[in-house]
Amino acid sequence: MIEPKQCQNMSDIRNAIDTLDNNIIKLMSKRLEFVKEASRFKKDETAVRDIDRVREVVESKKKLATEYNLPPELIGKIYEMIIDSFIKEELKEWKKRG
Repeated sequence: MIEPKQCQNMSDIRNAIDTLDNNIIKLMSKRLEFVKEASRFKKDETAVRDIDRVREVVESKKKLATEYNLPPELIGKIYEMIIDSFIKEELKEWKKRG
């Protein structure tokens, strides 16, 4: 994939963004696979919801966002939504196993 400064037109920009979005979605899918597998190691719903871990992850991603020149509050909100949704999926898996 070309670098942003190498783009010659909007088509180049859009193609690069589409490629990045595809990679992000693939990685999110893999992340969800790991989250579902985590349900095997959790003893109860409290462990699945692990509020302290959620806070830790969100804060670490906000810090990482700053390192990559992204708005930390935006990344924090995105991760809160992702985690909330993935916890629901993990709970479904946990209940199936229970």
